[in-house]
Amino acid sequence: MSTKMLSFVSLLAVAITPGLTEAAQADKDTISTDRSTAISAPKQDHDPATDIASITADRGIVTRPGRFSIEPSFSHAHSNSTAVAIEGYTVIPALLIGLINISEIQRDIFVGAMSLKYGFTSKFEAAIRVPYLSINEDLREREVFQGTPVDTLRESSGEGLGDVEISARYQLTDGLAGWPYVIGGLRVRAPTGEGPYDVDQRVIEDNQGNPIGIELESRPTGSGFWAFEPGLSFIYPTDPAVLFGNLSYVWTLKEEQGFENGGTVDPGDIVRFGFGMGFAFNERTSFSLGYDHSVIRKTTFERNIDLFESNFDRIQIGSLSFGLSQRLTQSTSLSLTVSIGVTENAPNSEITLKLPINP
Repeated sequence: MSTKMLSFVSLLAVAITPGLTEAAQADKDTISTDRSTAISAPKQDHDPATDIASITADRGIVTRPGRFSIEPSFSHAHSNSTAVAIEGYTVIPALLIGLINISEIQRDIFVGAMSLKYGFTSKFEAAIRVPYLSINEDLREREVFQGTPVDTLRESSGEGLGDVEISARYQLTDGLAGWPYVIGGLRVRAPTGEGPYDVDQRVIEDNQGNPIGIELESRPTGSGFWAFEPGLSFIYPTDPAVLFGNLSYVWTLKEEQGFENGGTVDPGDIVRFGFGMGFAFNERTSFSLGYDHSVIRKTTFERNIDLFESNFDRIQIGSLSFGLSQRLTQSTSLSLTVSIGVTENAPNSEITLKLPINP
């Protein structure tokens, strides 16, 4: 294979968006999680585009027909936020009468996942991803106007199977005549993890024994809702780099849960988009820089004839990611991605390590 062709293959391999399910995802998935870069071995008897396996967040070229791709992965996301709640009134701009509650929340999410992909044709592949989550959360708070210097500490954790994802992707264009590669996809997330309404709850009381809220006994490992995500990915090789982008919409089904006397919860749908560029240092090492953003719409709660909405109109989650990939053998790559949250609700940092294997 010529030097020019090898360069094209290496550059195209890094055109995958650094990606939280989950938890992310987020869930984030997550909200939360799906970020890295990879290079597959060039083959002289194949179209270079089909020689590059789709790794991570469905941003690459589809898997070759009749071939499996196995991808174990591990990620750690850390979040640290401070919230100030004020209940009172202002006498003058410098004097507040009432109660100020300051709380600090630290959350660590560890996700181990196994993904399996299979190429049915040169343009169509299907995949399944099974995650396992471990979540630790610490809450430190102090009621400032109670006259106590002692912080109240609460710890909670959760561990178990997350939401399993099944996806299918189809390559719509061949990237010829100056056009980008366009890949259409559909991802389905099943509520196999323990959702927020599946875990036990306890009532929080104030110093006088009055109930002031409800707290979960443990952290949920799943969303508790079915979700469907159609989307498009774009890859445009332009020497000496590759430009990429993606756009998708997450439609979440509402469920009858959350209220003892019957009610329906409708989680807000999500609009996701991302863009970036990849660059190959040589035939084995590649680097990518990308940005991902999610807009989560307002959640609504219905009980009998009453309708309630969440306090936030919408939630913005944006992350800037840096990815580095090294091809270890002809069939194995190792990729490392570091993501930094740039919006208030995004995880402070996330580190993802993946080992895609193409036997």
